[in-house]
Amino acid sequence: MNQTVHELAICQALLEQVTQVAADNRAEAVGRIRVRNGPLSGVDAHSLEQAFAVACLGTVAEQAELMIEPEPIRVRCTVCGQESAAVANVLLCAKCGDWRTQVISGDALLLVSVELE
Repeated sequence: MNQTVHELAICQALLEQVTQVAADNRAEAVGRIRVRNGPLSGVDAHSLEQAFAVACLGTVAEQAELMIEPEPIRVRCTVCGQESAAVANVLLCAKCGDWRTQVISGDALLLVSVELE
């Protein structure tokens, strides 16, 4: 239940952005919303879909399709500078194997596009 409540709050914030985009462009409806979700974002895609179905009711996005694209985890090594793919809980450099890396993608939920009608 807590996970779904978390995603509901995220959907409400997302819909505020989408509503503003629609208003700025004088759109009557939103057809599709694309987001990119990384495994380190803390957002469960299935729960996000369920929460979106509730959060969009009565909004300009009520009939919108939510498309969730996975975003892979990528890190940059602070030792050798290499950028590489990584997996959750194993954020090691693929080149030198060092653990001193910075996450450069896969840790966020990003609004990618809004298709207006």
